[in-house]
Amino acid sequence: MECEVIKQLIEGRLAESEVEVTGDGRHFEATVICDEFAGKGLIQQHQLVYGVIKAEMADDSIHALSLKTFTRETWQRANP
Repeated sequence: MECEVIKQLIEGRLAESEVEVTGDGRHFEATVICDEFAGKGLIQQHQLVYGVIKAEMADDSIHALSLKTFTRETWQRANP
């Protein structure tokens, strides 16, 4: 699986999200910025992302995905 494909999958399935993905073809790290995370705890945010790539995780196309999740507001505060 390519990083760009994972980016497109998440952005296409998680409304108005911005995604950056790095990885080695099996293990990936993604930063996901999405206002749907507002009011949700960290685990709920991660579950939301994992939910949109469930099929790719199940068939082992994506073996491991580490997440950093932000709303646009928290992203701006963390990256002034």
